[in-house]
Amino acid sequence: MWTDKQRGIRVSQQELLCKNACGYYGNPVWQGFCSKCWREKARPAAASRPSSDGTLLTFSKFEEKKSTEKGRRINTMRRLFWGSPSPPKPQESSERHANVLKPYQSLEPGDFTGFLKILKSPSSQRLQSRCTAFLNTMEAYHDLPVQKQSDLVQDFFQSFAEYFSSFPEAQVTRIMEHVEKLIMTRLHKWVFCHDSCDDEQTDLALQKRIRSLNWITPQMLSVPFPDKKTAVTGDPFLSAITAIIEMDAKRAPQDKLSCVSKCSQHVFEALSTSNSEPANADDFLSALVYVVLKANPPRLHSNMQYVIRFGLPHSLMAGESGYYFTNLSCAVAFIEKLDGPALNLSPAEFDGYMLRQRAPSEGKRQQVAGDAQHLFVELKGRQEKLDQGMDALNMQLQNWVKAVHSQLDEATAQFALVQKEVAAQGELSQVSSSSSHNASPQEDDKDESALVLADQPAGTQDTDC
Repeated sequence: MWTDKQRGIRVSQQELLCKNACGYYGNPVWQGFCSKCWREKARPAAASRPSSDGTLLTFSKFEEKKSTEKGRRINTMRRLFWGSPSPPKPQESSERHANVLKPYQSLEPGDFTGFLKILKSPSSQRLQSRCTAFLNTMEAYHDLPVQKQSDLVQDFFQSFAEYFSSFPEAQVTRIMEHVEKLIMTRLHKWVFCHDSCDDEQTDLALQKRIRSLNWITPQMLSVPFPDKKTAVTGDPFLSAITAIIEMDAKRAPQDKLSCVSKCSQHVFEALSTSNSEPANADDFLSALVYVVLKANPPRLHSNMQYVIRFGLPHSLMAGESGYYFTNLSCAVAFIEKLDGPALNLSPAEFDGYMLRQRAPSEGKRQQVAGDAQHLFVELKGRQEKLDQGMDALNMQLQNWVKAVHSQLDEATAQFALVQKEVAAQGELSQVSSSSSHNASPQEDDKDESALVLADQPAGTQDTDC
């Protein structure tokens, strides 16, 4: 099932689906069943338990008891959610119900802020108060077993979805994604890695297992890697490794699933640049195993269990996110059961690697060294081009500074000439004004003399002459 000497890890599409042939994706955590079939399968197991009088319960009685318990639990959720055993009847407040639903019809996908604004509006006060009441109740009873808390959360999601039963399925799904984010962001600290389960111990064991397999190379997993002629620096799967590590920082199950989807998309992008042939499912699973081994994501098991227990069922059973999460579960299961034949190694070779008595072959080490040398040469060429660009830029900067200084000197010289011209014009104006003041008294004396002579008799003028 797991290995193929030609390309990657062999897992057919049929093996990813539920063993019950319901059409949904299965999961190794549920022994190959989907979440729905797994819960139905778990019920007959409890039917064989003896009753209080020592007799075995029949299957019909068990089903009746199970249905009664489920009905009681759902009614409890409805009472908590609606304040009555059932949702409000349409004939009683159909107009009010329509007014409450109307703002949610225009809600855009991914607009969580818009959803919160609508939920806080006066028309949605009842929905908001029920969400608050449920959160307070869950926080008060956070010591319940984690599976019991999972059932309560899923029942709450189902009760909330019934309120929007008149909406199209896609629209209800979109609303429920916002509800899940609202509820689980608050409950994350209470239910994640709960004390009632062994998730923490499993995380430590899985991390130890992955660290012990750090000697595995991409070639052992038949992961397509770029050749020397491809201009790729570093690990082409680095973006995928970063995305899967970020999953632990998220609190809502759908946000953790988004990290898994982003990681898977980066894996396909890396495969498209590393392989001349189109990437197939075998290449994808092999590369995903490599990404998990290199990333060793923190609390990987706890994060996956958190998504399984508290995520919306449709996100895991179908669609792109369901496919990617199923492959991640297969990758983890492959790592946990990894042995020599899965890597085309003999048991002795595998044990030697695990005991650190062996290392990758000389040829592979030479290949790694050659790749490193090729990368060094490429980086050196880039550094030389960068230095040349810096020199050219420095020369341009110096020329620009010289041009600025030259223009500044020219402007200073022109300003000095203008100042001299202004000063000369000022002096000329002063000289002309002073000369005009000196000539005026002489002209006045001549005029007075002429007037005196004009007033004397004619004989007198001759005598004086």
